[in-house]
Amino acid sequence: RSNPYQTNLLRDGVRRYLQLPADQTVLILHAKVAQKSYGNEKRFFCPPPCVYLSGPGWKLKQEQIKARDLGEAGFRVCGYMGLDSMGSNLMETQKLSFEEQPDTKGFSCAKALYISDADKRKHFRLVLKLFFSNGQEIGTFHSKMIKVISKPSQKKQSLKNTDLCISSGSKVSLFNRLRSQTVSTRYLSVEGGAFIASARQWAAFTLHLADERCTRSEFPPREGYIHYGSVVQLVCTATGITLPPLIIRKVTKQYALLDVDEPISQLHKCAFQFQGSDRMYLCLSTEKVIQFQASPCPKEANRELLNDGSCWTIIGTETVEYTFSESLACVCEPVSPVPLITALQLTGGGDVAMLEVQGEYFHAHLKVWFGDVEAETMYRSPKSLVCVVPDVSAFGSDWRWLRYPITVPLLLIRDDGLIYSSSFTFTYTPEQSFIPGQQVLSDIPQDSDKLLDSIHQEFTRTNFHLFMQS
Repeated sequence: RSNPYQTNLLRDGVRRYLQLPADQTVLILHAKVAQKSYGNEKRFFCPPPCVYLSGPGWKLKQEQIKARDLGEAGFRVCGYMGLDSMGSNLMETQKLSFEEQPDTKGFSCAKALYISDADKRKHFRLVLKLFFSNGQEIGTFHSKMIKVISKPSQKKQSLKNTDLCISSGSKVSLFNRLRSQTVSTRYLSVEGGAFIASARQWAAFTLHLADERCTRSEFPPREGYIHYGSVVQLVCTATGITLPPLIIRKVTKQYALLDVDEPISQLHKCAFQFQGSDRMYLCLSTEKVIQFQASPCPKEANRELLNDGSCWTIIGTETVEYTFSESLACVCEPVSPVPLITALQLTGGGDVAMLEVQGEYFHAHLKVWFGDVEAETMYRSPKSLVCVVPDVSAFGSDWRWLRYPITVPLLLIRDDGLIYSSSFTFTYTPEQSFIPGQQVLSDIPQDSDKLLDSIHQEFTRTNFHLFMQS
């Protein structure tokens, strides 16, 4: 553990951070699968990997750089993205230039990345390296694993090959190519509270399998893999905006097949029929999203004729988010590796409660903090840290007068004061019971601190539960 003087200084800084977090977030969006390129062709990843920079910490960093007389030009963020096998050769990576959006987020995408047939791997990751334009390195960030496929499967998909199936609750992207031309690619997106077809940016949508017997206002999600003919709902992950209930149909040669119920596979062509409508389908027209009425097929009742704008390609997507804050120190070292917490495992209880923090990119220079209280932390592996759960009294002596849960955020803090926040919190929940012979607090005289301390210690040791939540 840190020495008491350093801990007190750091604790004051953590308290200021908790009151006004100045986080810097790097968000990477990418597809779950990538189609391999053969020979001299270049099948660029579609949708293209995107990077968003958000959080008030970027503005704070800009002010720090200005204060050092480096000028505003020194603050601009630039970067390179490539495949994880490319090493440090920047010629094999794509340069990223970030533009500020109306919501103050920085945005860039890598439109020209591909994987050739010379690369024999079945899985790979993207690597993002970020710098300030004065040359200072920000850090290195990785995507999640991407599966390499030769081409979209034309066979009936089996649920045994779940890598290519799309499950309810997973995230997907939808894009459309008029006349199969790459330059005409449009992505389903959301802008200004409305659905649009964008040539520049794409949105990730949570695809929910719904109970067909429920009305739109109810729409409880179900578990399982998505099949053609299922009623689904698309929910934008960034805005929460949803489309009405849709029936997902398989598309073959511009026909919607009404009698197919096989599982949906990555990069399949599909169409979305509005539930309860008269052959109305989700369609794009230039940059607008409209409804298109399909024509019945006179020779085959199980088919409906669509137009180009109603035929979408579906692909699973992944999101990885890295959050850090340099508000407690002027950090010159790269912020990476940025640790990611994925789960918590509690063992023991009372005075010997131990918490295992599970995730990725851990190292020996990290300490676990419960709010503004540092925990004794032991490094186990890049995927595991173990810490002693602080006694609840560490959050203030006033707690002994209270009998309600205390929830504190879980932080990881590097030796130099760099803060890594997480979506996890830790809750101390006391049982609403009293020790035999214990008086009601309001009846205890004010000068009985010694008795109260004794009661509090016994209560804390024997009668609290610990809960973790994300």
